[in-house]
Amino acid sequence: MPRFFTLTQAEKLLPQVESAIREAIARKAEYDRVEAEWQNLSRRVTEQGGMNVDRSGWIDLKKRRESAALGVNNSIERVHEFGCLVKDLDIGLIDFPTLFDGQEVCLCWKLGESGIHFWHGVHEGFRGRKAIDEKFLENHQGELPN
Repeated sequence: MPRFFTLTQAEKLLPQVESAIREAIARKAEYDRVEAEWQNLSRRVTEQGGMNVDRSGWIDLKKRRESAALGVNNSIERVHEFGCLVKDLDIGLIDFPTLFDGQEVCLCWKLGESGIHFWHGVHEGFRGRKAIDEKFLENHQGELPN
């Protein structure tokens, strides 16, 4: 069952989400570096027909690649545990589900923005972002109190 946020709830959580998404981006950068090494090594092995392969180096690189991938997945999961969604890891795009006029929509935040200033429908995505205005503020809601 999805969690729904009010704007206040989402903004209160934003510093923790920002920290987690920065960690995820850093881990993805590490994964990308290791993946490039892996692809380069794979290309060289193919070109040489598998001759002169440094097996210990190959195994070490494989372990680093798997560890980096696991780190990225764990960091993304940490963001998801807050109840929000990673929409684009490369730019740090995060959606916070909310309800507006009884419909599920998303509060939308991108790394580097000073706060949450936009929302969009669940099928509109980033390109459909709209500025949060008074009508939105008066007609949106998060989870109902127990």
